[in-house]
Amino acid sequence: MTNYQLICGAEIHVELKTKSKMFCGCKNDPFHAPEPNIYTCPVCLGLPGGLPVPNKQAIEDTILLGLALNCEIPSLAHFDRKHYFYPDLPKGYQISQKDEPFCLGGYVDTSYGRVRLNHIHLEEDAAKMHHEMVEARKVSLIDYNRSSVPLVEIVTEPDIHSPEQAKEFLKKVRDIIRALGISDCDMEKGSMRLEANISLSPDGNLPNYKVEVKNINSFRYFANALTTESARHAKLLNQGQTPIQETRGYRADSGTTVSQRTKEDAADYRYFPDPDIPPIVISSDWIASIAKRLPELPTAKIETLAKLGIAESTAKIIVSNQEMMEYIEHVKDLNPKYVQSAANDIVNKKIDYTKLTAEVYIKTLESKMASKITDQSLLEPIIKDVLIQNPSVVADYQAGKQNALGFFVGAVMKVTSGKADAGVVNQLLKKLL
Repeated sequence: MTNYQLICGAEIHVELKTKSKMFCGCKNDPFHAPEPNIYTCPVCLGLPGGLPVPNKQAIEDTILLGLALNCEIPSLAHFDRKHYFYPDLPKGYQISQKDEPFCLGGYVDTSYGRVRLNHIHLEEDAAKMHHEMVEARKVSLIDYNRSSVPLVEIVTEPDIHSPEQAKEFLKKVRDIIRALGISDCDMEKGSMRLEANISLSPDGNLPNYKVEVKNINSFRYFANALTTESARHAKLLNQGQTPIQETRGYRADSGTTVSQRTKEDAADYRYFPDPDIPPIVISSDWIASIAKRLPELPTAKIETLAKLGIAESTAKIIVSNQEMMEYIEHVKDLNPKYVQSAANDIVNKKIDYTKLTAEVYIKTLESKMASKITDQSLLEPIIKDVLIQNPSVVADYQAGKQNALGFFVGAVMKVTSGKADAGVVNQLLKKLL
């Protein structure tokens, strides 16, 4: 493995949470439908005569994502037909984009280096296949509630070189999408799905093969797929063989991949412009109006929280959860001095922010603070007595063992039945020691 460099590109599929589907007026809510095949019409069922009409909100959400990911927005885009046969695609083709997508280029910076984007395009999702037992027979059932749901695809350049970089990049993209409010990115349900294009190179240059791994629904599984495939490729390369260019599926139960089919080229899909949908003209005024929707993005939010005294590790957890972030922002609006406590209590699971309102949380803290002993003249003799009773721990602290301070704080709290103000105690301890 030390002789090869991992070269990986990612494809990220994200379902947009518009009210209606991509090319028809059917409700876009496949995960909460009370039963299969109720949010359908001739267009999303692919019936003869059904004419697609693009969802303007989905287009604007895609452009908004492009702006957030530093993409160029071209002045013209169009939809293409991508042909292949599968039962979950009733028309026999998918309306997608190939040569003129809504977003070009772009990038996301990680601590391991920049990951460039090739493009972001907009398409329709396929129906959902269910493989079940019915009357003791194995059958495949199809739910068309998901057919024609707006689906954004983010395609990167082959700039990912480690599983750790992959996880950081994917998390950053998810957090940006959630901050924009255009998708929940729920991988368990399937509203965010991942694919990896993997190669190994002996010299860092792009080799003449790649293997695509599909069916990945977690960042950890994506990283596992890179590790598993790297080992498999290295073994083949060391034997003088080139890995077959193919599509493989990830198996979460075994942490391995299995071959599904040889990889198709773009020509196999017979792409051509959809004759029912005219090209989309994207004016600078339209882009400017969409740009007004850009919120503060996760990196900036982390910096904002850091200025309020919240540790970076804690801030990252909060920013990745939209409900947590909204709670912290509410606390900040009510009283900024309680933000740090709220952040720590939420992340360390000391409070259930889904049940305890920000107002009640602050009132509870204020009540606790009111009962705290902050008077130094009362605390100092207690602290002196604790120090006198523990000379060996005093010596440990003075020899450089900083954790001895925690012992003294705990001892003072025990004497005062937890009523001493920890901040004041810390301050006096350091002074007296």
